[in-house]
Amino acid sequence: MIVEQLGLTDFRNYAAADVSLSAGANLFVGRNGQGKTNLVEAVAYLATLGSHRVSSDAPMVRDGADAAIVRARLGHGERSVLLELQLNRQGSNKARVNGVNVRTAELPRYAQVVLFAPEDLQIVRGDPSARRRFADQLIVQRAPRLAGVLADYDRVLRQRTALLKSARARGVRGDALGTLDVWDDKLVSLGTEVIEARLALASDLSVPVADAYTAIAGADHDPRLRWALSVVGGDPEEGDAAADTGTTGSLADQFRAALAARRPQELERGLTLVGPHRDDLVLEVRGLPVKGYASHGESWSVALALRLASAELLRAESRLGDPVLILDDVFAELDAGRRTRLAELVAGFEQVIVTSAVEEDVPDGLRAHVVRVEAGRIKDADD
Repeated sequence: MIVEQLGLTDFRNYAAADVSLSAGANLFVGRNGQGKTNLVEAVAYLATLGSHRVSSDAPMVRDGADAAIVRARLGHGERSVLLELQLNRQGSNKARVNGVNVRTAELPRYAQVVLFAPEDLQIVRGDPSARRRFADQLIVQRAPRLAGVLADYDRVLRQRTALLKSARARGVRGDALGTLDVWDDKLVSLGTEVIEARLALASDLSVPVADAYTAIAGADHDPRLRWALSVVGGDPEEGDAAADTGTTGSLADQFRAALAARRPQELERGLTLVGPHRDDLVLEVRGLPVKGYASHGESWSVALALRLASAELLRAESRLGDPVLILDDVFAELDAGRRTRLAELVAGFEQVIVTSAVEEDVPDGLRAHVVRVEAGRIKDADD
């Protein structure tokens, strides 16, 4: 898959923009703050239904506008598909595929993108929420229908938590709160599906992550990843990751038992303390957690390995061809050896999009098509 054309209206700092892209390597170059990352953010949103920079859609709508429009013509072999997305400052977003209205959750069926950016260092060094977001965006790309499951889980979680808060405020005891059982059933059903998808993802990523890490770092530090689950005990969200995934019994049964065991604490705190929203993806190198123990270079290598492994996984599974691989302002953060090795690793993808403030930071092989960006305006290299 490649992005042939990208058009923006009232997106970030672009009143209007239109840019043509080529197969192979594309480089957006310009000083910081000119809008390079805004372009790739728009491309990635079509595939992940989220931004790698902000948690809500409103910041992507240009000041003074009510909505932003993203249009992308994608090439799937000999076939082209036009995706259009309207991001509304208020209310639900809208989407079209080849002029036909569709649910926004349908867009990842047509667009697959893997984006690596400096913010990805938070995947390995930040809070569990960053790792959950990484995993959930990837499972949606693997199985787009899971976007609906995740949305439904979030809705049930909000409603159940609101009930707990209300019960706490009224001093209601758990055995007098029969409606909580109804929400428990829904939470278990949806949450189990999310957990199973995440566990499958971690298993499938293990080998490609190890291979990519060795290729980037030039050393084998035995990188590993596993989920610490709140449904089998502990609270990974609060740093208690003693729980492991190797226990017996079905996940749904464990989930239900954990909810029952922690109901007094949930009523006391007014929080839902069990479920995939409390889990953590544990990353390790050299037998130690990356967070708190890995060096800066090791952390970067793990973050890069996660994205490259994601791209390899999608490449192997997708009928759309290779995912578009985006490297957003990455090369400035890497030493010469890692720059060269990374360039070699990504050279074989159908399309690679790179952003950089300094053209010379990017290896020659990734500068085939150069687009210059200045203050929200697009210029070809020859302009």
